Amino acid sequence: MNRWGEMSVNNRERRAAFCQAARGLEGVDLAAYQAFGRVPLEPVLGAGEPSRPVAIFGRDPGRDEVRHQIPFIGAGGQKVRATLYRHLYQREMPDFAAALEVGRHLFWANTVPYKPLGNKAWSQQVKRRFQPLVADLLIKEWNGCEVITLGREAFFWFAINQPREVKQQLEAFWAREDRFEAFTTVTVSALDGTCRELRLHPLPHPSPLNATWYKRFPELLTARLEQLRVGI
Repeated sequence: MNRWGEMSVNNRERRAAFCQAARGLEGVDLAAYQAFGRVPLEPVLGAGEPSRPVAIFGRDPGRDEVRHQIPFIGAGGQKVRATLYRHLYQREMPDFAAALEVGRHLFWANTVPYKPLGNKAWSQQVKRRFQPLVADLLIKEWNGCEVITLGREAFFWFAINQPREVKQQLEAFWAREDRFEAFTTVTVSALDGTCRELRLHPLPHPSPLNATWYKRFPELLTARLEQLRVGI
């Protein structure tokens, strides 16, 4: 548990497995890690409360996540956390400490736990490289089944290493006009073969560069939180 009361994934064997997989990984923003005295092989893994039924699943960490070693606390993550805080407490989030504390009400994870250069999405090859480890983290470190995905990259991560029919299912779902209100299901497997059916509730990425959806993101996330009965 970190000093804000939010659980962090600290399993030594899990972290060592990510470090091993990251050896030789090209495209890591080394300057960001050096700026905060962080080791580039050290992953920014999941955080939050493992017993909570809902998870937020995003793309990859940014500069602030590297600094604090906690996911979803940069600009996009702050937008998510501010909306969650408003939903839970019916008032505006007062400060950074509150943003971190509110994270305990969900579980948080990314497709790749390393910051890329230029904040560009990791290639499909890199995502495929880490997919088994991230899938294992979701199944073994979190007990829920409702996943709010942020953006196309996070949603289609669930098609990696899946049969063709699953990929077609997700592509068809993403093409629906109601994709940000409806949900679809996928089965995710841990390294030991343990499986769990997860329900995916996609949303657009909360980036100001996403001009089409940025202003509507808070209302869309609030609707999801209400739909999934996320509460204190």
